[in-house]
Amino acid sequence: MEELKEYTIPFIGLKTGEHRFNFEITNSFFEHFEYDEFDHSKVKLDVLLNKKPTLLEFAFKFDGVVGVLCDISSEPFDQKVEGEYDLVVKFGEEFNDENEDLLILQHGSHEVNIQQYIYESIVLALPARRIHPGIEDGTLKSEILDKLEELKPKLDKDPASDNETDPRWDDLKKLLTDK
Repeated sequence: MEELKEYTIPFIGLKTGEHRFNFEITNSFFEHFEYDEFDHSKVKLDVLLNKKPTLLEFAFKFDGVVGVLCDISSEPFDQKVEGEYDLVVKFGEEFNDENEDLLILQHGSHEVNIQQYIYESIVLALPARRIHPGIEDGTLKSEILDKLEELKPKLDKDPASDNETDPRWDDLKKLLTDK
């Protein structure tokens, strides 16, 4: 996959200490990953890079909204997304990104691209089940919800029927008392 240059951080010229980077994540970012679950997106990302002599520590903090479809009604709504993610970058003989919280770059590297970590952090911060807030508080009106209500099984709670027993079970009950 081609790297997006705006998410490549050159660290070779930075002094030891903390450095801040701010990004605005929109739908074009997710389209680069061929992720089309969002109608629109506006996520603010703050990246804190703590450069140390032998390693780099990244702290991602994001907050925003993404336009998704409700899993129940298929109605579009804005899903709030927020989260944090920490990444440690060390240096070694060869590149290794097998560990999700640790990235090993080759000695002599001078920049790191964080686009994959941003993408995964935001997508994994979404709830597994996306439910329109109008469904939870009962304010959403849609044809799909009306049809689901119409097709919902009817539960008859007749108090008189609770006292009556099925005659087929009466003979079995006698077996319990015939000991």
